[in-house]
Amino acid sequence: MRALALAAVGAVLLAGCAPGGDMYNRPLGANPSAFIAAEIAFARLAQDKGQWTAFRETSAADAVMFVPERVNARGWLRSKKDPATAVRWQPHAVYVSCDGNAGATTGAWQNGPAQGYFTTVWRRDPMRGDIRWVLDHGDALETPREAPDFIESKQAVCGSRPSAAQPAGAGGDTAVGLSSDRTLRWTSTVRQDGSRRVTVEMWDGNAMAPVIDDQVVAPAKP
Repeated sequence: MRALALAAVGAVLLAGCAPGGDMYNRPLGANPSAFIAAEIAFARLAQDKGQWTAFRETSAADAVMFVPERVNARGWLRSKKDPATAVRWQPHAVYVSCDGNAGATTGAWQNGPAQGYFTTVWRRDPMRGDIRWVLDHGDALETPREAPDFIESKQAVCGSRPSAAQPAGAGGDTAVGLSSDRTLRWTSTVRQDGSRRVTVEMWDGNAMAPVIDDQVVAPAKP
C-alpha cells in the first residue's frame, strides 16, 4: 500500500484546492471532480508541509490504513515524523456515490526509484461539505501504472438503490464501508498470512459492480 511502501522505503483542479485553501470546507453536490481536487490537494500538501503531516491533516477521525495490519490512521500517524522527501502521487480515476457524499480515487505513486499504486476512499460531510479520507491502501509495483490521457470519472446510478445486505465475509479481518445512500461500497480484508484485499463497488442500477480490486499477496517467509 502507499503508506506501507513509504514507511518501508493536468488533472481537474478546482479553485481553492491548494493547501491552505477552502477545499475541505466547500459545499459540493454530486461532483466527481471535487474528489479529484481533494486528492490533488492532498498530494500537494504532502510536498508543501510534509508527507505524514498531509496524511494527518486530511484524514477522518475513523480513517484506517494498512501497515500491513489495519490500524487507525491518526493513532498510527501521531508519532510519525515527515521524511525528508515526500512521496508523489497522481489520481487516474474517481468513482462517486449517487448522492456525492462518498468517492474513491485510485492512481499511481512514485518515491525515488520505487513506484506503486494507491486507492483512497473519501467521505463528504453533507452538513458541512468537508471531504476527508477514510481509507488509504496501496502497494509497490515492478511496472508503473500507465497514466491515462484523461482521469476516468464515474458516478453511481441514481433513481434506485441496492438493499442493505452486506457482502459475505472473506475471512480474516474484514470491514465494510457504505456511502449514506448505499450506492458505493468498499470492503477491506487482511488475512492471517499478511495478504490483503480492498475492493470498491458501485451501484449500476441493477447490482453492485466492482470498479477497484486491489490484491496484495502474502509477504515471502524468511
